[in-house]
Amino acid sequence: MTVMEIHRHRRWHFLLLITISSAASLIGVLSETEVGTFDYGEALSKSLLYFEAQRSGRLPYNQRVMWRDHSGLTDGLEQGVDLVGGYHDAGDHVKFGLPMAFTVTMLSWSVIEYGDSLASTGELSHALEAIKWGTDYFIKAHTSPNVLWAEVGDGDTDHYCWQRPEDMTTSRRAFKIDENNPGSDLAGETAAAMAAASIVFRTTNPHYSHLLLHHAQQLFEFGDKYRGKYDESLRVVKSYYASVSGYMDELLWGATWLYRATDNDHYMSYVVDMAHQLGGLSWAMSEFSWDVKFAGVQLLASMLIKEDKHKQHSKVLQQYKSKADHYLCSILNKNINGTNVQRTPAGLLYVRQWNNMQYVSTASFLLTVYSDHLRKSNSDLECHEGTVTPDEMLVFAKSQIDYILGSNPMKTSYLVGYGPKYPTRVHHRGASIASYKDYKGFIGCTQGYDYWYGRSEPNPSVLVGALVGGPDHLDDFVDRRDNYVQTEACTYNTAPLVGVFARLIELEEQKLEEDDVRLVATYRK
Repeated sequence: MTVMEIHRHRRWHFLLLITISSAASLIGVLSETEVGTFDYGEALSKSLLYFEAQRSGRLPYNQRVMWRDHSGLTDGLEQGVDLVGGYHDAGDHVKFGLPMAFTVTMLSWSVIEYGDSLASTGELSHALEAIKWGTDYFIKAHTSPNVLWAEVGDGDTDHYCWQRPEDMTTSRRAFKIDENNPGSDLAGETAAAMAAASIVFRTTNPHYSHLLLHHAQQLFEFGDKYRGKYDESLRVVKSYYASVSGYMDELLWGATWLYRATDNDHYMSYVVDMAHQLGGLSWAMSEFSWDVKFAGVQLLASMLIKEDKHKQHSKVLQQYKSKADHYLCSILNKNINGTNVQRTPAGLLYVRQWNNMQYVSTASFLLTVYSDHLRKSNSDLECHEGTVTPDEMLVFAKSQIDYILGSNPMKTSYLVGYGPKYPTRVHHRGASIASYKDYKGFIGCTQGYDYWYGRSEPNPSVLVGALVGGPDHLDDFVDRRDNYVQTEACTYNTAPLVGVFARLIELEEQKLEEDDVRLVATYRK
């Protein structure tokens, strides 16, 4: 039973105890205080299912997405290392380290901020499983202090084929970064992911938490000492996940999370002392993504200002806050000089054409987290075009989530499997072909293109919980498998939604409890 259903049941029971004459006066109260039309509990549950559909490796006994089966069981064998596991990033079968690490960082951050809400819904265990599936792989991939396996498979050969992951015949060659082939961006993001996850598991699995932190510290030291962009060392990734922002943001990002995980002043000093050199105070951002972490660093740093132990760093932290405020104000349309983020006619944030929903989900998450921080510190967000309260920030984040769930001109949910209408032709190899459970016969590389890719029928399997790329700048969306700009989903699209859904469930519970108090007060009158 969802949170909404529980409260509705309580209300109905309460109403049965009230006389018919009193009930008539209560009807108006109920209609005025109903919290909304979307079930965020259902959306949360489905979003966590998506990560099970993206699993690579030997699936566990408690796998809930039954149309998937074991895959990639020889990953790393050619290089003499065990790289079985991890996640496919999107609708193909390459395991890209950078977006996978960002996915795990955002899942971990969601649990850190909203673990209690996740626990109350019964979804915390699923969130922890999603995180651990990624971190278990990172432990395998970090084979020595200065070696991190960055990728399994390559996009070029992978994209020649349209196959289920269970049938893969494409190259599974693995690629690594090391002292001679640096990748500070990948090392920094993986350090951030493992540091954040170490916080998550600190109480429930302290040994594992300590292991993650050990790897995170080694990776950060490696990335900082041997500096370079990973896509310069590994050209194979250039066409797919190029590090456009460079590695400076990931070094600051990794240090920030290591500080949160250790409370070690060494990492705090790094974030402060390297702020100028690594661009933390010079970049005013309008996006937060798997590639660009500056806004996340700036927001986390600004949340430390009011702690007494950081008074000596107040000048730099205030500068970080100024940049964080710029990002948030640009999202809220409160900046000047044309620096606001564009919106569609129906109000959806619009950063760029390809997979725009990733920027919507990350922006909604940062708005949600920072609104809670401001509320606790009894502060508002000061923008050039006016003051924004924490409640107003959360209301805007909710409007973006409601758009995703169906409050949009297309009247479709962009979270697959949620609501009466959602994309049914998602650009996803595994979901678009008969599942291995139903058809165990081999489906070859070109056979998938010949018989499955161009079909007009819906995908045989529903990729529940996937957040697709979404509509264009005019709110238009075409549900077609070859329209990968709009219909492909990625793990880092959905990951931030886990935290936002959890927060909206909290908000829902608070409002329903307030409504119950009003009902009692009305009855007593």
